[in-house]
Amino acid sequence: MQKINFKKELFKNNGHFGRYGGCFAPELLQPILKNVETVFEKFKNSEILKNEFNELLKSYAGRETPIYHAKSFSKIAGGAQIWIKREDLLHGGAHKTNNVLGQAILAREMGSKKIICETGAGQHGIATAMIGALFGFKTKVFMGAKDVERQKMNVDRMKLLGAEVIEIDAGSMSLKDAINEAMRYWVQHSHDTYYVFGTAAGPHPYPELVSYFQKVIGEEARKQILYKTGKLPKEVLAAVGGGSNAIGIFQGFLDDKNVKLTGVEPAGIGKKHGETIGRGKFGCLHGSLSKVNCSKDGQINESHSISAGLDYPGVSPIHAYLDEIGRVKFSGILDKEALETFVEFSRTEGIIPALESSHALAEAKKRAKKYKKTDILLVNLSGRGDKDLHTVFKGIND
Repeated sequence: MQKINFKKELFKNNGHFGRYGGCFAPELLQPILKNVETVFEKFKNSEILKNEFNELLKSYAGRETPIYHAKSFSKIAGGAQIWIKREDLLHGGAHKTNNVLGQAILAREMGSKKIICETGAGQHGIATAMIGALFGFKTKVFMGAKDVERQKMNVDRMKLLGAEVIEIDAGSMSLKDAINEAMRYWVQHSHDTYYVFGTAAGPHPYPELVSYFQKVIGEEARKQILYKTGKLPKEVLAAVGGGSNAIGIFQGFLDDKNVKLTGVEPAGIGKKHGETIGRGKFGCLHGSLSKVNCSKDGQINESHSISAGLDYPGVSPIHAYLDEIGRVKFSGILDKEALETFVEFSRTEGIIPALESSHALAEAKKRAKKYKKTDILLVNLSGRGDKDLHTVFKGIND
């Protein structure tokens, strides 16, 4: 593994992470992205804005979220003790609220009157709709038709909160296509509209920006696990689609060389689907260079995951870089394994995990038996799973 002080060095190269990252957005968006970068730098240097953000995280979003020892699930897994970071308890039901609160402040500082976003599982759409209502923004949410069908409850929640949900029936009708349409819309309306990007991907400055607003997960988790157990975990695991919840918790442990970091990708139904880092190629998607699921001539392949939030053919350039230098390892979990763990964790712990998080829990269960009973595995439970019940029961019955 390459030696690096991650906390000081990771975000110093103007949106480039080794050969990954950069800003490959349409020419018309370059000035507005530069403006986003300028306001983001203003935010980082303003104690007033940072205090506002931290207060909203506390009083509106409900931070800090607890960590929890999943004793029954640990007993079934055998070996290490499995703890979870409970982002499912955050207002809105997932980690997305952290990022959206931060970006809403940036949008206001830029003078934007409207906000837009993409969503897959619906949790980023929910968070954006909530914060749109809170800040008084008119809100549009772009969502693939396939995801509208499998996440109907979240669609209804967005509409109740006052957001307009725009259903996309192009391409694979999932997250990739929602991002495509949101970017097209932004090109035409950037004069009064801010794009609240949902994951640590896209053109610079979004990978760094989203990571910054999500790092609170890891900062809290590190302090909490030390307080509760007196030691650090042997391994930290998180599901990776685009990768915002994972980079959020990983940032708390990047400089702890004895803590393994594991990103868990969707392997879908087998060899033909999923695992962007595991099987993807170097390429460009949605404005940055990263690992991409594509053909040998660069055409984007349709992705598949039973989890709408992981159904994406790209990944954060930060994760691609951390994989390349060996700091983070990646594995894949099949749809079937995620489904089984969803049900098992619900019935053993009384906590219904998001299908996204169920991938990480499934991998933790596999790995636990390789450790001592005194060792700790920490899993980021990135969201709650009531949104996934229709998909889960359909999957079980099939």
